[in-house]
Amino acid sequence: MEVPLLRWNPAILEDPDGGRIVLWPHLPCVRMPNSLRYRDSWDGLALLFSLSDLSAWRHDEEQDKQSPGVHIEAAIASGTVLGRLMKDLQEYEVDGPKIPDPEQTRLLLHADNARGGMPIYAIEPELDDESWSNWLERSADEQSRVTSLLSTLTTSRRWRKTLSLAIPMVERSKGVGPDLGAAAASCAAWWIEEQGALTPEMLSERNHRFAARLRGALADLRNKRLDDAVARDTTLLTPVHQAWLPSLEVAVGTWPDAETMRKEG
Repeated sequence: MEVPLLRWNPAILEDPDGGRIVLWPHLPCVRMPNSLRYRDSWDGLALLFSLSDLSAWRHDEEQDKQSPGVHIEAAIASGTVLGRLMKDLQEYEVDGPKIPDPEQTRLLLHADNARGGMPIYAIEPELDDESWSNWLERSADEQSRVTSLLSTLTTSRRWRKTLSLAIPMVERSKGVGPDLGAAAASCAAWWIEEQGALTPEMLSERNHRFAARLRGALADLRNKRLDDAVARDTTLLTPVHQAWLPSLEVAVGTWPDAETMRKEG
């Protein structure tokens, strides 16, 4: 899996049927500087996770208030690549690491409380979705197979190699200093380590499904606006991990048929 260009500006995709999908790049487990946050108005929030995940984030946020850092400690102790990312982020002068993900949680809680509650859409299907369950099973099989093949390569060696490839792919941008740039490279290494076992076909299949559900979420949001002119100006904000942005943008830009979606609750 190649390291993509690690961009800081959002991708704004104008839907042929009206409205727009804004893919806003952020770094996982890092609170982004105000200058890099999406500042324009938006009408609904799409999160690339399941309804069960969103419920867990709300619970984890309350748990972290009671026991600050408990989730970070658990991640580091797990010995997983997420734990490796936490260790990297602790070395940089950035606002992180934080679990649950601070930017997605911030937007989720804002949508919960603003205007009496803004529409929220969970883009990852639930486990009772047969097609998605089948994808997850195939994903697990592929990850198990590839992990066996790569047993002679340590995670540390792969991580260092990917990190060295990611550093020159970090886009230069005003307000992005060396530490935030280094954090972006580490986040990309984590993303690629997490996704690296999946075939290009499986990644494309997932992105296409998510793109169809994003279009469905925008359609549902658009249909709730009574004024046609207002409906065609509807904005669906979607925070996305920076390293995922390029491939998801391509999938959305093919404009697959919209999948029927309903807001949370």
